Amino acid sequence: MKIKLLANENIPLISSKYLEKCGYDIVHIGSVDPSITDEEVMTLAIKESRLIITFDRDYGNLVFRDGYRPLGVIYLRLTDSSPNDPGEFVHSLLQSDRFTF
Repeated sequence: MKIKLLANENIPLISSKYLEKCGYDIVHIGSVDPSITDEEVMTLAIKESRLIITFDRDYGNLVFRDGYRPLGVIYLRLTDSSPNDPGEFVHSLLQSDRFTF
């Protein structure tokens, strides 16, 4: 199964491009539909069976409080990171044997 990703607009575009070069099917919200609501991002991810990558903790509320059921949410909390770091971290995570879905 090819992993499909949806990068929230707070994810640096350079990280999204890195993941695309690694072979992931990725959509970057900032490039296709900037400023849509978190609910609209969640709905798109569910419709297209994509894992969401975000720095926004509000996605936890959408899942646990509001009942949205995406394929998954990768919530990043990186400190002192460069624009490349989120993409490299997500790629490493998805390639590890600890990642399953």
